[in-house]
Amino acid sequence: MTFKNREEAGHRLVERLMQYRDDPAAIIVALPRGGVAVGYQLSLGLHLPLDVFITRKLGAPDNPEYALGAVGETGTIYLNPDAMAAYGLSRADVEEVVQVQQREIARRHQLYRQGRHLPTFTDHIVILVDDGIATGSTFFASVQSIRHLKPRRLIGAIPVGPPETIREARKQVDELVVLATPDPFWAVGNHYIDFAQVSDHDVVEYLNLAEESLLGWKERTHPSTTSPPR
Repeated sequence: MTFKNREEAGHRLVERLMQYRDDPAAIIVALPRGGVAVGYQLSLGLHLPLDVFITRKLGAPDNPEYALGAVGETGTIYLNPDAMAAYGLSRADVEEVVQVQQREIARRHQLYRQGRHLPTFTDHIVILVDDGIATGSTFFASVQSIRHLKPRRLIGAIPVGPPETIREARKQVDELVVLATPDPFWAVGNHYIDFAQVSDHDVVEYLNLAEESLLGWKERTHPSTTSPPR
């Protein structure tokens, strides 16, 4: 399966998640940056609030794009045991990389949240969305971080990922919605016709537009009974 763009992937996920539409306990949490473009479509289609969970990949020494693990914004660190063993690295060996990514998380937190705190996940239905997963390190770190915040239910929403990673992801969430598991799998971007980079500015724009859209929908469907007559 090939998606035209992240928008189409989001639309297809909406169709699979309709049982959560208008659920007051549900919240969409997207992994920036690409996941926010998908999450925005979920927010529009399901009438649910959209927020981000900032998680950063810990890149290998000779290949920053290859994930040894990831660190989440609440401080949870996930290390892929197979990747760490392949490079012969210990937790102490990646401490510098962890600190670099924690500084980037702090920068993004200030930019994306604009003074807002991480939303309350306790007793909520959290729908965690990305534009795809490969090794799954960022997704798994996010899952572990969010689990510590005691959600009632944690749902993964992933357009595409390799079969092995998807099998592991299913074990870690209460429900996993996935659209495609191609084998062989090379990279997430290979399964999109348009996989243009999403910028920090785009992330902030998506978050603001989602909030405006949700407020507008609530005003249309739940008009205030105290509004003066026209």
